[in-house]
Amino acid sequence: MVSSTTDNRSAAADREKGAKTASAPRKGRAANPMDEGHVSQVLRNVYQRAVDEDIPAEMLDLLSKLD
Repeated sequence: MVSSTTDNRSAAADREKGAKTASAPRKGRAANPMDEGHVSQVLRNVYQRAVDEDIPAEMLDLLSKLD
């Protein structure tokens, strides 16, 4: 089956339309500043837990071999 350049342009235009619709702002409930504060707090908590995790002994062993 042979596809023409017109078909290719049409497919590209369809993908572009889909991208524009996907990035369009959603209608409905407006972003609540309280929700944004909640999200940032949750992200801070997740980050802090990752920072507080112990480094595995295997990793410390590998790091000591580099010195």
